[in-house]
Amino acid sequence: MNKTIFSTGIVFGTLAVILGAFGAHGLEKLVDADAIQTYETGVRYQMYHALLLLILANTNFVNEKKKKIIFHLITLGIILFSFSIFLLATNDLTPFDFKKIGLLTPLGGTLLILGWIVFGFRAFKRTK
Repeated sequence: MNKTIFSTGIVFGTLAVILGAFGAHGLEKLVDADAIQTYETGVRYQMYHALLLLILANTNFVNEKKKKIIFHLITLGIILFSFSIFLLATNDLTPFDFKKIGLLTPLGGTLLILGWIVFGFRAFKRTK
């Protein structure tokens, strides 16, 4: 088991629960329903990818070098995708216009997709 990847998955999973609770209970009177739905999308994708990191940490069919690449793609993807969504969903609560960083969301999504592709490719290559 790769403890760094596993620990990162635990941290992102824990943060997803905390941020999800905050979104459900702390934001309901501060932002509109569309913003809460957007925020929940960020939380959901963060949790999906936290679980992916937990699985990745425990796989035997991906070597450590490839695990590291997948880990970096997923970690950076979570940060850019989910965290930019959190900022965009709460944009009305701050004086800074987070729409200026809106391009980080699709970039993060692309990194998440690449992480899945590399993981899948490594899994299928190994099983041949």
